[in-house]
Amino acid sequence: QVQLVESGGGLVQAGGSLRLSCSTSARTASTTVMGWFRQAQGKEREFVAFIRWSDGHTYYDDSALGRFTISADNDKNTVYLQMTSLKPEDTAVYYCASSPLQRITPAHYHYWGQGTQVTVSS
Repeated sequence: QVQLVESGGGLVQAGGSLRLSCSTSARTASTTVMGWFRQAQGKEREFVAFIRWSDGHTYYDDSALGRFTISADNDKNTVYLQMTSLKPEDTAVYYCASSPLQRITPAHYHYWGQGTQVTVSS
């Protein structure tokens, strides 16, 4: 069983920055890829970005491209999501998740963290 723990959410003004962290208790085939998703109130969970542990390969949703950066620290088994130029529409609960495959749909992710709230005020 893999446990993912997120941290770093909070309240920030529009244009501000936040860095989210996600630590994983284990590195297995199911954690080949680490992804970040978000879910705004009343909306479906949506993909933000993923990173592959082995070579740092990353992929972003268009909404995150140019503003968010996903990175990984292999020694700490921790993945980060640096978010800049935040907008009110970025307000959501952010989740990290792990998958054996490079996919952007939540169904392909086996393990999930508890989520961390990000609120961007206008």
